[in-house]
Amino acid sequence: MRALVIRHDHASLLGPIGDRLAELGYALDELTVVPAEHHHAPGVDFTFPDPAGYELLVLLGAPWSVYDRAVIGPWVDRELVLLRDAFAADVPVLGICFGAQALAAALGGAVERAPRPEIGWSTVESDAPGLIARGPWFQWHFDRFVLPPGAVELARGPVGPQAFRIGRALGVQFHPELTEETLLQWLDLGGRRQAEEFGVDPDRLIAETRALREESRQRAYGLVDGFLAQVVRGGSGEAGEPESRRPAPRCR
Repeated sequence: MRALVIRHDHASLLGPIGDRLAELGYALDELTVVPAEHHHAPGVDFTFPDPAGYELLVLLGAPWSVYDRAVIGPWVDRELVLLRDAFAADVPVLGICFGAQALAAALGGAVERAPRPEIGWSTVESDAPGLIARGPWFQWHFDRFVLPPGAVELARGPVGPQAFRIGRALGVQFHPELTEETLLQWLDLGGRRQAEEFGVDPDRLIAETRALREESRQRAYGLVDGFLAQVVRGGSGEAGEPESRRPAPRCR
């Protein structure tokens, strides 16, 4: 089994999501859209492969907005085509933060600025705890997604939706892949200043991430297992239609 992993920037790492997929037999083809030398000028030329040759597509986060074409250039539109092609070909998709927002936009939803940023560890309200545990999950985003037609909201938080399912695709706003290594890279790339600007202590983020290392890893494993069982293979699980659909929601 082969999974295509889209890393939008060099500081986006698969962490325990990749570890679990590899344990379950997936060969991971990782592609980086914006290399390190272009991190502050991300409008690069990038061509995405045909998703039909893969059994799974995973899209990670990014420090930009899906709608900010003046900054990131034409590759985001090509990514939306990739997602539409994958969905049409019934290729399962797991979108994380920016990846989830791109998934929503590709399938007829939207991405908008959230009322306030979310940075740090937080719990979510979940309608499908067997798939999306309450957490805590790590958040670093300024935008939120608006659900595409036909999608089911699975979890939410104070500023908007945190997870949705549509067909064999799952989008999550939080970062199940987050590790201390990844967080330190984000802080070094401007995240420390950004966190402090919004009243978040970067050193506390590091300490909490370190303390939650094993717990968050196991929770990420559970997310992968639930995604494969309930969304990819179509098990009955707890990811079905919730009692109500809510209108949904810049991302790391």
